[in-house]
Amino acid sequence: MSYYALLSVSDKTGIVDFAEGLVRAGYEIISSGGTHAVLQAEGIPVMRVSDYTGSPEVLDGRVKTLHPKIHGGILAQRGNPSHDIDRKVNRIEFIDIVAVNLYPFAETVAKPDVTLAEAIENIDIGGPSMVRSAAKNYKDVAVLTNPHQYGIYLDSIKGNISIKPEILREKFMKEAFKHTAEYDAAISKWMEDNV
Repeated sequence: MSYYALLSVSDKTGIVDFAEGLVRAGYEIISSGGTHAVLQAEGIPVMRVSDYTGSPEVLDGRVKTLHPKIHGGILAQRGNPSHDIDRKVNRIEFIDIVAVNLYPFAETVAKPDVTLAEAIENIDIGGPSMVRSAAKNYKDVAVLTNPHQYGIYLDSIKGNISIKPEILREKFMKEAFKHTAEYDAAISKWMEDNV
């Protein structure tokens, strides 16, 4: 049985060490865009999202992770016979870890003279979708939205600390929903104030 982790981060802090630790723990890494390039450059075995899904990135990268093999792998409940049938028919593997942090919208709009077009292009779509999917299925999937979570989760799955992975998954789920809520609030406020 394979274990999969999907890593797609705009803030690359700690991602190389995290990916190396996951590979040593037996995970296969799926990644997109810049994260894939960073991990590949460091010699970490990593699969492109497009190779995993069999669908290319399209629309200048606007659509890459919005795919049933990604979201089905994240949302599938372990031990659910109906989900198992759908997974088998559609060749969907479980995705056990999702590490995503979002396009830097707040940092972009903080720049002087930022345009509406620049702001729009820095609104993440696939990232929040993956975060919400993983948070919804937190009993089976770990969702990590901040580099400070990487080390503690690795230690937990390796049994190096007494905190069980299921406890961290619940904690990180709460942080994930807060993360996406704050992200959407920042977008809404900027649009209200500037458009």
